[in-house]
Amino acid sequence: MNDVTVVSFPGIGIGEVTINKVAFELPILGGLEVRWYGILLTLGIIAGFCYALYRAKFEGFTSDDVIDYALVTVLLAIIGARTYYVLTTLGKGLYNSFYDVIAIWEGGIAMYGSIIGGALGLLIVSRFKKIGKKRMIKIFDMVAPGVMLGQIIGRWGNFVNGEAHGVATSDNFFLRMGLSYGSKVTYYHPTFLYESLWNLVGFVLITVFYKKKKFDGQIVLSYLAWYGFGRMFIEGLRTDSLYIGEFRISQVVGFLCFVICTTVLIYMLVRKNREELDKEAYAPVYEKCRRTLFRTSEKEQAVKETEAAIDEIIARAEEEKENNENGKAD
Repeated sequence: MNDVTVVSFPGIGIGEVTINKVAFELPILGGLEVRWYGILLTLGIIAGFCYALYRAKFEGFTSDDVIDYALVTVLLAIIGARTYYVLTTLGKGLYNSFYDVIAIWEGGIAMYGSIIGGALGLLIVSRFKKIGKKRMIKIFDMVAPGVMLGQIIGRWGNFVNGEAHGVATSDNFFLRMGLSYGSKVTYYHPTFLYESLWNLVGFVLITVFYKKKKFDGQIVLSYLAWYGFGRMFIEGLRTDSLYIGEFRISQVVGFLCFVICTTVLIYMLVRKNREELDKEAYAPVYEKCRRTLFRTSEKEQAVKETEAAIDEIIARAEEEKENNENGKAD
C-alpha cells in the first residue's frame, strides 16, 4: 500500500504537496499505525457529539442522556457503515473469510450505512430509556446537524488518502485536483471537497434556523433532504460508486431522501401555517366571547348580591315587626 499522497490544486495556486497517510506509530503490536483518515473520522464523531450536547438543553435532555445515546449510536453507526459496504460489494469477490468482512481498518465503509446504523441506535436507546415517540423525534433533530458536522470533517480523510474523487477533468478547470502517480499527474473533480462544502452550507443554514423550527422532526428532515440533494449530483461524478445493476446506489438513495423528505417538509410546514392562521382568525372571536362571558358573569354576580341584600333587608324587617308585636303583647 502506498502510504503517501501527492496532491495539488494548480487552479487556485496550490502546487504539489506530499501527505503521509500515517500520522504516527504506537510502540505496540510491532508498531501500530495511526492514520490521518482514522483521526479525522474520530474528530468528526467528537464534533457531532459536542454539537448534540450543545442542543440537548434546548430539546429538554441532559448530558447524561447524550452520553447514553452516543455509546450505542456510534458503535452501531460504524457497524452499519461496514455492513452496508459489504452487502453492496458481495459480488466482487472481495471476501474470502470472516476476517475480510470485518477488516474495516483496510478500508470500505458507506455513509448511508452509518446513518441507518446510527438511527437504529437512537431507536434502541430510546426504547430502553422508555422515551415516547414525540420526545424521540427531538433526539433525531438534536443529532442530525452533528452528523452533518462529522461528514464535513470526515470527508477530509478521503482527501488524505487520495480517494473518493471524481472523474478526470480538463487541465483548465479552476478547481481541479491533481494526483501524482510517479511522474504522471492526472486531474480529477475533488468530490470530497464538493460534499464537504455542500454540507458546510447546509450545516450553517440549519443551525441558524434551528430555534425557529415549526415542528419536531423538521431538522432531521431538512438534513436528509439537503444531503440527499447534494449527494445525488456529486455521486454522479465519482469513480468508486457502489452499484445495483446500472444504478449508483448512493445516487438513488439520495434522490429518494430528497423527494420524500422535501414532500413531508412542505406538507408539515403548510399544515403548521394553517394552524397558526386558524389561531389568529379565532383569536378575536375567542376574546369577544370571553369578554361577553365575563360581563355576563359580572351581571349575574351583581344580581345575586342584590337579591342577597334584599333578602337580608326583608329578614330584618320581619324580625323587627315580630319584636314590636311581642312588646305590645307584654
